Amino acid sequence: MPQPRIWLVEDEASIAETLIYMLQQDGFAVTSFDRGLPVLDAATRQLPDLAILDVGLPDISGFELCRRLLARAPGLPVLFLTARSDEIDKLLGLEMGADDYIGKPFTPRVLVARVKAVMRRTGVLAADVQTVKMAGYAFNGWHLDPARCQLSDPRQQTVDLTQGEYSLLLALVQNARRVLSREQLLELTHSESIEVFDRTIDVLIMRLRRKIEINPHQPALIKTIRGLGYVFAEDVALLIACCN
Repeated sequence: MPQPRIWLVEDEASIAETLIYMLQQDGFAVTSFDRGLPVLDAATRQLPDLAILDVGLPDISGFELCRRLLARAPGLPVLFLTARSDEIDKLLGLEMGADDYIGKPFTPRVLVARVKAVMRRTGVLAADVQTVKMAGYAFNGWHLDPARCQLSDPRQQTVDLTQGEYSLLLALVQNARRVLSREQLLELTHSESIEVFDRTIDVLIMRLRRKIEINPHQPALIKTIRGLGYVFAEDVALLIACCN
């Protein structure tokens, strides 16, 4: 099986060297860039399985680089790496379709864990099916598979979700018919695989509705309970896998 390909775009040499070593130790093939424009040139010839982008690059911003890469490859998983801590920056990154937003300073092992989580979701890395006994959740013809971090529509087509969208949908589905406040959703979705904070909940809800609702402006699945929070308003069936 070929090594998963990662492009690391980071202009701080010490950080880049550490991440290259850690990712290579975990079996990833890493190509490193210290500028953004050479990445766009390389993208005309091939694309990685995942891109890690520093926001503060010397030539173009990581946000602009992300926009151009996703215009060329809409399904490309992207993780932002940045020293910026403003919520507006995190919101911008997530709204652009990034899968995660990791703030500096960070623990390299945490970053590697997040990379693996995203790659499992996109199918680049196989899920550990030997320990999986639950086949997932079913609702209204949809199937949410926690083993592969994937969502399938009623036509059995895979629906692309970012890590944040997946984590939020899983929390809602696991608590179907129960009203959850933003604070409860934050607690349920905050983990090493995604940074979720108060203002991103509304952004992620909006994006989920666009993907799973027939009419996002009149949602039937994810409903807003004014003054209280959100509720997954459909019955959910727990699917159990057959173990041989």
